[in-house]
Amino acid sequence: MLSLLRVRQLAIIAEIEVAFAPGLNLLTGETGAGKSILIAALQLVLGGRGRPQLVRTGADRAEVEALFDISGDESARSRVRDALGLADDDVADEIIVRRVLEANGRSRAYVNGRLTTLAQLGTLARGLVDISSQHEHHTLVDPATHLPYLDAFMATRDDGRNTALTAEMSAAWRDLQAADTQIGALRAALAEGRGDFLRFQLAELDKAQGDSAAIEAEIQRLRHADRLGLAVERAEATLWTGERSLCGGLSGVLRDLGTAVEIDPALGPLRDRVEASAMELEDAGRELAKVRRSVRADPARLSELEERLHEVRRLRRRHGDDLVAAAAAIRAEVERLDGAEGRLSDLEAGRNVVFTRATAAANALSAARRTAGTALGAAISAELATLGMGEARVDVAVSEAGLGGSGQDRAEYLIATNRGEPPRPLAQVASGGELSRSLLAVKRVLAAAGPVGLYVFDEVDTGVGGAIADCIGRKLAEVARHHQVLCITHLPQIAAQPGQHLHARKAVCVEDVAGADGRVVPTERTRSRIDRLTPDERVDEVARMLGGANVTQTTRAAARELLA
Repeated sequence: MLSLLRVRQLAIIAEIEVAFAPGLNLLTGETGAGKSILIAALQLVLGGRGRPQLVRTGADRAEVEALFDISGDESARSRVRDALGLADDDVADEIIVRRVLEANGRSRAYVNGRLTTLAQLGTLARGLVDISSQHEHHTLVDPATHLPYLDAFMATRDDGRNTALTAEMSAAWRDLQAADTQIGALRAALAEGRGDFLRFQLAELDKAQGDSAAIEAEIQRLRHADRLGLAVERAEATLWTGERSLCGGLSGVLRDLGTAVEIDPALGPLRDRVEASAMELEDAGRELAKVRRSVRADPARLSELEERLHEVRRLRRRHGDDLVAAAAAIRAEVERLDGAEGRLSDLEAGRNVVFTRATAAANALSAARRTAGTALGAAISAELATLGMGEARVDVAVSEAGLGGSGQDRAEYLIATNRGEPPRPLAQVASGGELSRSLLAVKRVLAAAGPVGLYVFDEVDTGVGGAIADCIGRKLAEVARHHQVLCITHLPQIAAQPGQHLHARKAVCVEDVAGADGRVVPTERTRSRIDRLTPDERVDEVARMLGGANVTQTTRAAARELLA
């Protein structure tokens, strides 16, 4: 829903702010008062092309800001999320769209303060506003929107059977896409020789198995073999094999303690402790001797270990730290590929079953759509008859368009505005009034199903009056029960419908304008403004539309009766 529109320096609008109400909003005023400029402003915030001629003379730029309430519109929230790359929780209930048009033709767009491309703005704004007039783009003129509208109409005509068909079609299509993805991946793996590649990787991992810490320790010993051997040899001599070794000295100590124990048996435990220490030291000496004999320089072994360590580190960068787990995963994939031919046959058989299910769902959905299309065409034709187009006929053409998530159909609304004429696409209807009334009829029938938040009707009353005008007004009010509606009208029968009444007027005022030489000169300028009418002002405006510029008590009485 459009809550607020603020326009600055656009054509004859210096600055206005218009608050829109839910339901029906009516906009009246004399020709040239600025009603069409409001439509141009809406177009700009919807991503339309900005022309520098729209910038008010003497201004550097024009600005349009629109505040939309999307709290109850999940499709709009989804478009905002996708266009701006937001998470679901980051999508606000209100969005502010701002469009800046420079006098030199440059243009910028912002959504909630974020700079946005016009393409993103167009995607985001699609479905927020639908403008119906002789010269503007219409959502319902685009055949791409016709199938969703037909499905929405179809969903209202039964107890859920058609909705179940649509859901079954979507589920079958998802299953079919999943099967195609699996089959494609398996075929690609077979075509690429992925099994050979995986076996090569597995051989690399098996060859590189080992404790890298132990490899690094051995590399350290080999790199410093000379220093290590000399240090161990000295330690061995000092501890055990040297002339004045610790073990040799402890032997003398044990002899002396043996004599002492003979004299004082209480020293026995002390002698035992020294003897145990001597045995430990002798054992350590023997171990050092083994280490001394094993330490030797081996350049070939060192080169081999360094190469292994480099390979382990390379594989860890590729597969992660746990090479054992990586090897197990690759081995499992190799085993799956070894039986790929049989598995491929199974997948293709399963895909055939899903395809049959999807085709059956699409056929059933097509039949239901054709039946619903006949009813929808008849309903729209009946609406057109009440709008002064009794000769018009609408057909809903359902044709095959290839299998997809929404079935296999393409829908398009065709209209013949006069008897004997062949039905043509809505976009080819020549008369602006006929086009607007055709779209009103479509929107009236689909009022509860349409996804658009705001419908804008301009020139919907072209070429009609009297009872037909009154009927158009009532149809607009019925559409406004389900959607926000803005209707620009010159007919009192429409302006008198219940809703918010806005009035556009223009006046001449004096403004300071910079001349060609840079001097500021007081100049008479035309300004447009849009006001919300009070009940009494509304009576006067409807009376003016009924009787002309001179409002009398008679025209006021007629206006009150019409409003009542």
